[in-house]
Amino acid sequence: MSDLFWLSDAQMARLEPFFPKSHGKPRVDDRRVLSGIIFINRNGLRWRDAPAQYGPHKTLYGRWKRWSEKGIFARMMAGLAAEHGEKTTVMIDATYLKAHRTATSMAAKKGGRGRLIGRTKGGMNTKLHAICDSQGRPIDLFVTAGQVSDYIGARALLSRLPNVKWLLGDRGYDADWFREALQDKGIRACIPGRKKRKTPVKYDKRRYKRRNRIEIMFGRLKDRRRVATRYDRCPKVFLLAIALAALVIYWL
Repeated sequence: MSDLFWLSDAQMARLEPFFPKSHGKPRVDDRRVLSGIIFINRNGLRWRDAPAQYGPHKTLYGRWKRWSEKGIFARMMAGLAAEHGEKTTVMIDATYLKAHRTATSMAAKKGGRGRLIGRTKGGMNTKLHAICDSQGRPIDLFVTAGQVSDYIGARALLSRLPNVKWLLGDRGYDADWFREALQDKGIRACIPGRKKRKTPVKYDKRRYKRRNRIEIMFGRLKDRRRVATRYDRCPKVFLLAIALAALVIYWL
């Protein structure tokens, strides 16, 4: 298969500081296993359909499961994003991700948060909320059920905003409490007002045009089949699959 994905030496060097220490028996070749995980994630394949060049599919799945539970992939994305610390502008937005029938079981474990899948006009969906930097590279991600308001995602991401000067968002984020929270952080909001507002809101229209970069980011993430269509029943695993896609596309 000519289109197999393989991590380069430079990419492995950037990822190695985030690898957990090996205890006892040495791990199977990291480059081969991680390349296989990324290939599965990119093409939306079942683990058993992994090409033989990546080794046994149980090895790939086992590494994915263990490192996902430990938050290794999330730390990789967060760590590499922090190296390119944004100082001026961030953008916020949300997008719908279609849930496959294999993920749409609404049954929830006792005491759990459920599947984070909701019914919308487009069917069963999960909503991805994201913060990206001025170049359209994701720096923080959060998932909710599809019918959840954008305000919920904004509230969850608010405390993790970097120290910047501007935040760009569409009308869906026009709320007095959100503007006041940004002001308390010393961040200026570039958000157009809702049409129902009695008093128009002034905003920098020229700066606002740059917000298309977060839309482009969503489009590139959705090129990954495992992101565009949710196959994973566990929302945490699905979020980590998105983080892995963002890591490969933007930070390696």
